[in-house]
Amino acid sequence: MENKAPEFIEVRGGNINNLKNIDVNIPLHKFVAISGPSGSGKSSLAMGILYAEGSRRYLDALSTYTRRRIHQNKQSQVHEIRHIPSAIALRQRPTVPSERSTVGSMSEAFNVVRLIFSRLGSTVCPNGHKISPSLEIAHAMDLAGDKMGIISCPICHIEFMAKSAEDFAFNSAGACPQCHGTGQIQELDPSKIIADENLSLADGAIASWRLPGRNFMPTVAAKLGVRIDVPFKDLTDKEKDIVLHGKKQKLAVDFPTSTGRVFSTENTLYENAYEAVYASQKSVKSDRAVAKINSFFHFSQCPHCHGTRLNPELLTQITGGFNIAQVNDLTLSALADWEEKTKASLPSEMLNMATLLFKNLSDTVQPLLDLGLDYLTLSRNGNTLSTGELQRIQLARTLRTETTGVLYVLDEPSIGLHPDNVEGLIRIFRQLISQGNSLVVVDHEVNIISHADWIIEMGPQAGDKGGYVIAQGTPADLMNNQHSLIGPYISGQADIMHTKISSKKTMKPTDLHVSKFFNLNDVTVSIPSQEITSISGFSGAGKTSLILESLVPAILAQKNKEKLPTQVTTFDTPIKDVVSIDAKPVGKNTRSTLATYTSIMTNLRKLYASLPQSISAGYGISYFSYNNKEGACANCGGQGTITLDIQYLPDMEETCPVCDGTRYKKEIQKITWNGYSIVDILNLSVDDAIKVFADTPSILKDLQTLKEIGLAYLHLGESTPSLSGGEAQRLKLAQYLNRNRLHTMFVFDEPSIGLHPRDVQVLLDVMNQLKQRGATVVIITHDLDIMTNSDYLIDLGPRGGNRGGRIMAAGNPHELVTSKIESLTLDYLRKHFETFGLNDYE
Repeated sequence: MENKAPEFIEVRGGNINNLKNIDVNIPLHKFVAISGPSGSGKSSLAMGILYAEGSRRYLDALSTYTRRRIHQNKQSQVHEIRHIPSAIALRQRPTVPSERSTVGSMSEAFNVVRLIFSRLGSTVCPNGHKISPSLEIAHAMDLAGDKMGIISCPICHIEFMAKSAEDFAFNSAGACPQCHGTGQIQELDPSKIIADENLSLADGAIASWRLPGRNFMPTVAAKLGVRIDVPFKDLTDKEKDIVLHGKKQKLAVDFPTSTGRVFSTENTLYENAYEAVYASQKSVKSDRAVAKINSFFHFSQCPHCHGTRLNPELLTQITGGFNIAQVNDLTLSALADWEEKTKASLPSEMLNMATLLFKNLSDTVQPLLDLGLDYLTLSRNGNTLSTGELQRIQLARTLRTETTGVLYVLDEPSIGLHPDNVEGLIRIFRQLISQGNSLVVVDHEVNIISHADWIIEMGPQAGDKGGYVIAQGTPADLMNNQHSLIGPYISGQADIMHTKISSKKTMKPTDLHVSKFFNLNDVTVSIPSQEITSISGFSGAGKTSLILESLVPAILAQKNKEKLPTQVTTFDTPIKDVVSIDAKPVGKNTRSTLATYTSIMTNLRKLYASLPQSISAGYGISYFSYNNKEGACANCGGQGTITLDIQYLPDMEETCPVCDGTRYKKEIQKITWNGYSIVDILNLSVDDAIKVFADTPSILKDLQTLKEIGLAYLHLGESTPSLSGGEAQRLKLAQYLNRNRLHTMFVFDEPSIGLHPRDVQVLLDVMNQLKQRGATVVIITHDLDIMTNSDYLIDLGPRGGNRGGRIMAAGNPHELVTSKIESLTLDYLRKHFETFGLNDYE
């Protein structure tokens, strides 16, 4: 009998999150796209079932010893899943690298560069004689024991240790001794220490004494003879010296309390204004506290290594005419030229080794080039990369392994990608399939979905109204399927134009000139007020540098009466405040919910605490919070779930058996308002809650705002960290929609992340509401629908890195597409207009 290989992953009875007991077949060895509105169950199917089960079953094949040391996914809520391969996932939000990570270290290309320098480099002996590369030097690096790396200078015959690959590592032996491999030094900024010299010490003149645990320092300073009730500027030089540079010492101090009593201490430590910052820096743990302390410092390039991170002694070794710092500053596309120069400088007997080493480098770099990252340098800090760039580096490392028989699950890989990058990404997908793998991609980018072999569409809506497979088939099938939501966008039949709202333009534009900043060089922009402006351009073209790192800080500096950023040489604006909204998750744990993020939870607690039942039982406001011990279930601490550690098996997360997942104590759940307990209310969707609170204005107001921004399908108890990027952005906007915003600029960074093309229309409605209230809206975006609906478009390019940083086009999008201006973005926008029949749109 012939054994036929399985053709599908068979999922039966998928119930995780909002999935409605779905049965679905996912084709193997194909490019499968999962589409659907935000919250419809796409990620639940892809990540919660396919990746979770694929990775878990692979780990089950490992030894017990190994499994105990690896974090494992929880078992999925699925009745049966058959023929699933081992799975690898690339998540929507990669972890932001540390300051020690660079493109070279993250991609592992710098590891190969270090090896090339140690084997093919022209070294220098301790007496300063230059030694040409040779096989003898390369061979010495491979010797064992005491002779490893020992070579002799052919001129002075001194024996010395040649540099190994490890010696060139800035995170190890090769680190600059002054900055320890970070490339920067941290210096306390004296101008940040004194908040306001017109204030007295008691009123907060010293900013560093406002740090946690230091607010009592003025009282201690008074013990040292410093007047704390006069403006700082009027203190004597001696008093100022005590405040700023006084000796650290322990004193007996009497502290008056608010009740009139005096609290006496014998060993209160005095820390001057500078020492308070350094001492706080050693003890803080939270990201927020670290950011606050970092605001007292300015970071500058290390004067010893000039930002290279490397010990300057390493720069004497040359390969192909460059030292290692110079190679590290090359763009990825320029490494091929360095290879040619290096091979040309080597003796013939070393060419085989050079070919082998550079092939390794080429194999490492090529996937990055294919993914459009040619403009990045090896030395680029990892924490300055966009989400899209981080994802592509992660994807490139995966591709390099050339595995077979793996299921790749990618969550929104198009984030941060210019339409031209998307074309390259699709080519990479085809490479993965051709290597014998299976690919599942969760995305909203129509160009990606339309190139899939098979599409599974979830819906029909979000939340409780989603979780079904509403359509599946090839792109051509879905174009002709009346139930498909994505089909009209693939065919170009959808109406992508949002109703225009005209603004009453009463203010002049914002004019900004940036002299020199990263790849921006003498760039001038004029952003119209009270309109929606899109900032587009290739990844790495300078959008973030121009808007988030120049325009936004300039407005804030002007608001706070501080100096403009050094790169901003001209700035003229009527804008008085700026709100920058990104797609980072709202809240950090499941305790943060829709109700707690808004004022809904506070008002609910007040409402329930005011009921006669609560008053007679002595239940105050704190009893109606699952974050307080008075109201929280004692067994799960208000989490609603408990985690069971079962040794080498995956941790099991179970619903709390005491509160049944409600988070609250049983007695609190007995208190009802109009027949609803507080648990019942948190289980309501925004839509349903609007009906319940129709006569409760304090709660209804927030609910209606949530509906206006397109979040009516979410439950009040929904965990905010689980929201998509687009949902998180709209939630952050909720607090700004009810007032006049005439002198406020709203800056959005990729607001369409996680949004179905239909949901983009909801987002545009929110933007227009802000515009209607007089706001100026600026959107950094790659979304062609958003560009199409903008009042103004500023395109940067022509490419990224040193081939970017120029204004390619500026004006009304509908006028720009009919112009002869050459721009990569406009080329794609013109095709978009043609696809959706907008060329004659007025």
